[in-house]
Amino acid sequence: MEYTGARIALRTLLAEGVDTLFGIPGGAVLPLYQELHTEPAVRHILVRHEQGAGHAARGYAQAGGRLGVCVATSGPGATNLVTPLMDAFMDSVPVLALTGQVPRHLLGTSAFQETDICAIAAPVTKEAIQVTDAADIAKTLHHATHTALEGRPGPVLVDITKDALQAKAAAHLPCDPRPMPTPLPPGPEEIATLVRVLLDARRPVLYAGGGIVASGAHRALVDLAETVQAPVVTTLMARGTFPDGHPLYLGMPGMHGTVAAVAALQHADLIVALGARFDDRVTGELDTFAPEAVVVHLDIDPREISRKRHADHALVGDLAVVLPLLGARAAAERRAPRTGAWLCRVEDWKRRYPRGYETQPGVLSAQFVMERLAVASGPGTVYTTGVGQHQMWAAQYLRLPGPRSFITSGGAGTMGFAIPAALGARAARPDADIWAVDGDGSFQMTCCELATCAAAGLPVKVAVINNGVLGMVRQWQTLFYDGDHAHTDLGTAHRRPDIVGLAEANGCMGLRCERAEDVDTILAAARAVTGCPVVIDFVVSPDEMVWPMVPPGVPNDDVLVARDLRPTFDPD
Repeated sequence: MEYTGARIALRTLLAEGVDTLFGIPGGAVLPLYQELHTEPAVRHILVRHEQGAGHAARGYAQAGGRLGVCVATSGPGATNLVTPLMDAFMDSVPVLALTGQVPRHLLGTSAFQETDICAIAAPVTKEAIQVTDAADIAKTLHHATHTALEGRPGPVLVDITKDALQAKAAAHLPCDPRPMPTPLPPGPEEIATLVRVLLDARRPVLYAGGGIVASGAHRALVDLAETVQAPVVTTLMARGTFPDGHPLYLGMPGMHGTVAAVAALQHADLIVALGARFDDRVTGELDTFAPEAVVVHLDIDPREISRKRHADHALVGDLAVVLPLLGARAAAERRAPRTGAWLCRVEDWKRRYPRGYETQPGVLSAQFVMERLAVASGPGTVYTTGVGQHQMWAAQYLRLPGPRSFITSGGAGTMGFAIPAALGARAARPDADIWAVDGDGSFQMTCCELATCAAAGLPVKVAVINNGVLGMVRQWQTLFYDGDHAHTDLGTAHRRPDIVGLAEANGCMGLRCERAEDVDTILAAARAVTGCPVVIDFVVSPDEMVWPMVPPGVPNDDVLVARDLRPTFDPD
């Protein structure tokens, strides 16, 4: 039988296991929406902005561990997806973007809402493909869904001309799922070499990145760390993959990491990078990063090996396969690790330089809010964040229940991420509590998606850390621009947006908290609400800063515990 290209597209997506779409209709993609209207097996969530659709698809993918799909029309609809596609590309999250395009005969004529979205999106996707024939839609979508998921995950864009969506063709749907190609498992000699390097080290650190989440290798990471008795640091994208209370856990490294994590990497004689990319926010000044360390780099993407820091030993493979092999071989060696003195040393750093903050009488502290939110939340809670100071406080003070519980914009640092990502996470995990932790600046970029949450029956909770300023930029102005706070004030107290009123206008419950003694009560009240989204306006000081901090462009050795306060480390 023959079907329209739009019907073929929907049937193919269903065959690939896609049952949820986030998007906004428009002229070029309208044929798909008209078919979608008659397809009960596919849920469509109508967002208020295409950027929201892209971030929601990413939140859906990360929370649910599956492909997220967003839809937009041609021209501005498609270009509004570029930021979330770049965001997903930087953090290796599988997202499929479907965009409508002007009819084939109008391509290249500057037709209404025509733009070459494939050329625009190519640098920030694994692949960007244009389809101009209805007969090619099924095989292209089949290819695209698998490309997004296989190997190192990432976004793919498929742009379909309107006439291809309207035309009819035979529906040759793929009958058998294409097997995901994976690198060959490493041989026993490769594993033996890496284990020997690990067990010979006196000051090893396991440096875990987002690849641990993508591969589902978090349990194997714990087993390996315990077997070789090596401390573990997890990047922002890997938060939740190693238990927060574990004695081998040092926390997050980098610009706003713990002193123990930063110092351990600097003083290590071996760094085992696991699905991590030696990001500049982790390494600081790269030339001075971990000067005495031998580097072992394990990653599914061969392009990452030695891209920034030379790898003395490398292995390309799936961490879900490689880490259990390493752990089993290390256990079979029956060699006592040589890390006893090292573990005492890093434990001393943890004790001497714990996370902490000062409180002012009558002023609500953002860090305190994060601590109480962690206590109030249930064991299956998923957190999303915007970008800024609140993001770092959330990463530092929330105690995470496991992998896929902390969804944030890492490589791109996209403000406005929290609320649309939360609605996507709620769609993927309807039984989980979803908390969006946002700053007032980030919140105002995409707060229109509160209406989406309310209309779609996605009762997320939003904690807005409201300091009335663009907090992280203001912190840099204080520290590096002589306190010249130019253009970062979002309005004096009596002129700030009414966040409670804004929430209520969008069908949500709005609450405000200005005192520390009210935090627990208000969090409990928010958790008790199940019928609609809840937004809490936590009013905090504009002068709070995120500490520790490695200033930009300096060695990690220059980490600051607080302003002008540097830790001291014993020589190796």
